[in-house]
Amino acid sequence: MNRYPLWKYAIIVISLLVGVIYTLPNFFGEAPAVQVSAGKVTTRVDSDTLARVEKALQEAGVQADSLALEGASVRARFGSTDTQIKAKDVIERALTPNPADPAYIVALNLVPRSPAWLEALGAKPMYLGLDLRGGVHFMLQVDMRTAITKRLDALASDIRLLLRQQGVRSVPVSREGHAIEIRARDAQALEAARRVITSHLTELQLEEAANGEQKLVATFKPEALRSVQDQAIKQNITTLHNRVNELGVAEPVIQQQGADRVVVQLPGVQDTAKAKDILGRTATLEMRLVDESAEGHAAERGAGPVPFGSERFMMADTDPQTGERIERPVIVKREVILTGDSLTDAQPGFDSQTQQPKVDLTVDAKGGQIMREVSRQNLRKRMAIILFEKGKGEALTAPVIQGELGNRFQISGSMSVNEASDLALLLRAGSLAAPMEIIEERTIGPSLGAENIAKGFNSVMWGFVVIVLFMCAYYLVFGLFSSLALGFNLLLLVAVLSMLQATLTLPGMAAMALALGMAIDANVLINERIREELRNGSAPQSAIFAGYDRAWATILDSNITSLIAGLALLAFGSGPVRGFAVVHCIGILTSMFSAVFFSRGLVNLWYGRKKKLKSVSIGTVWKPGPARAAALTTEADGAR
Repeated sequence: MNRYPLWKYAIIVISLLVGVIYTLPNFFGEAPAVQVSAGKVTTRVDSDTLARVEKALQEAGVQADSLALEGASVRARFGSTDTQIKAKDVIERALTPNPADPAYIVALNLVPRSPAWLEALGAKPMYLGLDLRGGVHFMLQVDMRTAITKRLDALASDIRLLLRQQGVRSVPVSREGHAIEIRARDAQALEAARRVITSHLTELQLEEAANGEQKLVATFKPEALRSVQDQAIKQNITTLHNRVNELGVAEPVIQQQGADRVVVQLPGVQDTAKAKDILGRTATLEMRLVDESAEGHAAERGAGPVPFGSERFMMADTDPQTGERIERPVIVKREVILTGDSLTDAQPGFDSQTQQPKVDLTVDAKGGQIMREVSRQNLRKRMAIILFEKGKGEALTAPVIQGELGNRFQISGSMSVNEASDLALLLRAGSLAAPMEIIEERTIGPSLGAENIAKGFNSVMWGFVVIVLFMCAYYLVFGLFSSLALGFNLLLLVAVLSMLQATLTLPGMAAMALALGMAIDANVLINERIREELRNGSAPQSAIFAGYDRAWATILDSNITSLIAGLALLAFGSGPVRGFAVVHCIGILTSMFSAVFFSRGLVNLWYGRKKKLKSVSIGTVWKPGPARAAALTTEADGAR
């Protein structure tokens, strides 16, 4: 009657082992560290970088607890925060002699002290929110001048396309400062251009040149200018949200501050160097034709100046003889064919012919039409794909146009697998409307202080201890079983939160304390039901079976209603409310498993093997008096 099959005990043992393994990392704490990551797409972090960091630390007399190349970054762990800060200054001086153009990102970090065997099993500690452990705070300045310039460049390209489609030929269009100039040979062509622009681009206002020249000057209307600035902020905030989601940061705070600044707070983030890299990079693509003139080729060889209307960019390449990575110049025209705004998808992959890492790009219909027209008109010519990061451009590749292009094409060149993945991530998350510069960076301490954090943990611990003492004193052996089930519930709850890499906040700790109370409530219902069956004269084995069987419906109903309330908080809440709701919902599920399935397994293991059970240790069972006993007997007979 009260015996579990072997497979149920196997489930209990497996869940107990999983709970222990994934809870353990939370007890090892974190070590202060310095992390070195690539600051550019063309920068590689490899064994040479590791050797440079090790040499710099040795020369400065700074001792690291461990120094290793982990993935695409170098991490150095230290015993104290003072040593960590000193090491950061030493490494920055060694790797980034030019702070205005850093090739590497050196950032303070906290890394888990978990043993290697736990990390191999994928066991990681759960994150702590800003109110418990703190996090990273960034203040970013949006370059509004560049936002306006980018929008004008896009409009200039649209004007050229519109004029060609409407049959208005030989009308040069160029951007000059914060205006677009449209020149014509005669007044008729100028008037035709005016009609096309006025009817299609209502955000621009047109003025004729004052000196009698056949020229129109297009500028933004005041309301359109404000709209461009507002859209730049909104697009950048949306892009930052997408990038932070790609990083897997829980509950970030990204909001506008003032007219041109954005605040980013990453609670409980561990990979601060990666976060700084992803947030601070502009990652905007531009596609331009290479200047194939004689002056352009001479400028590439360094034998002459850059022609008017062109620009020089550096492009990473591999020396075919030595295999070393080198940079060579490429001269491209200023006219932008396509920007990253037209991108709809970017995925990393490998070139089927060279087996080199690449990024497959997909553009929208308008971008595909532009690419088809440009590729038809410029066969056997080169087209450069330029990546702009932090206001500086770098040519990724400059392939020869071999045929008509469409909506899909690729970027390939001197990229590693990690660099291709990072580039695809940045482009897929969305291009920034304007470059942003990190003007403030700091690590935030716990907002409620270490004393309040200790009180939060103590409240859970002492609440657990008091519940255990009461249950053991009131229900004896069954109280001990209930206390073990409660401990198992807490173990599972912490393990699940760690597996999900959830962010624990003070409201989450309050939900944890509430989960303990609800879990023990289920055991109280079961124990009281067993007592009631014993008072009614049931045999001990029958009382245990009926207690668990009949209390289950009540436990399920009460937990389902609480779960519905938790899901509502999760769906409609935000910030601390969501943190509470996550722990609350997970706590309900783990409490139902531990209070019923686990505790019954303990009871069956202890009492189920005894065939002739005379009594159970469940505290004082109140016996009804003669009058009450007679009434109960009459009620039972009537029921039969």
